[in-house]
Amino acid sequence: MEKTKFSAPGKLILFGEYAVLYGFPCIGVAVDKRIFCEVQKVKEKKIFLSAPEVSVKNVSFDIEDIDKMKEKKIKFLLKALSLFFQEYKIQSGLKIKTKSQFSFKYGLGSSAATVVSLLSCLFNLFQRRASKKEIFDLALRSVFNVQKIASGADVAFSTFGGIVYFITPGKIIKRLKVKNLPLIVGYTGKKVDTSKVVKKVDVDVKKNPRYYYKLFSQISFLVEEAKKAMEYEDWERLGALMQKNQEVLERFKVPSLRYGVSSKVIDKMIKAVLKAGAFGAKLSGAGLGDCIVAFGKDKEKIERAIKEAGGVPLNLSVDLEGVKKEI
Repeated sequence: MEKTKFSAPGKLILFGEYAVLYGFPCIGVAVDKRIFCEVQKVKEKKIFLSAPEVSVKNVSFDIEDIDKMKEKKIKFLLKALSLFFQEYKIQSGLKIKTKSQFSFKYGLGSSAATVVSLLSCLFNLFQRRASKKEIFDLALRSVFNVQKIASGADVAFSTFGGIVYFITPGKIIKRLKVKNLPLIVGYTGKKVDTSKVVKKVDVDVKKNPRYYYKLFSQISFLVEEAKKAMEYEDWERLGALMQKNQEVLERFKVPSLRYGVSSKVIDKMIKAVLKAGAFGAKLSGAGLGDCIVAFGKDKEKIERAIKEAGGVPLNLSVDLEGVKKEI
């Protein structure tokens, strides 16, 4: 039977998280750890699904039951499959397998990468020609249908690869011409449910719109300045802007989150890497846990500082390809 395989990279937000949800720009990067998806047609009118990285093995169900499935660990994948079948009037049994090069606990955009790689497989398998922008559009619909609040930034980074300047909902997707980004990443040791945190912040934004939109405007200015600094490869300037972005995020004192979107472990790790010579550091994504990002020359020294602060250095670099066909 016919089959195909695609992969899509994970991602990190470098500047502009939260603000991007409300129409302001952000900058993010695709990283060189991927999620692979293999899809094969089968004779049965069923879906056979295996995603061992999230402990889902050999699940099967009838095609008409896709929307009835309540398995939370694969909810994004199921929604993408459902939307594709509806959009293109597909009625075909499938065997779907996913494999990841990184742990889902790291907060590297695993859901977006899974959706992008799956949809790319489906477009290819059913001979529906699609540009990366068309893949992005359907992937964003899939993610938004599940999360309800989503910018699409992670979808864009996984689809297009490289370092991307982004304005929701894909109003601007611009790859930046940046080489040799001195990126250093540390995992805090705490997995965060991004959707839950974002929804809590959104409640506070709606209660205090003037306060938050002032912060978003400040972040937007930093994003634009960071874009210039990257293009000129002014890493010290970029680090200083990163510090300022972190300071603004620390002012997100959301009552329901107790400490806001930063945390004691994030603050400890940032302090440690700055002491080790990093040009700048900040949380990446929803905050509270997941990863911090930093820029610096002495990678070994900064990674050692991450370990000493209780974090886990992640050996990541920029992935320039975005989603791609494997077979």
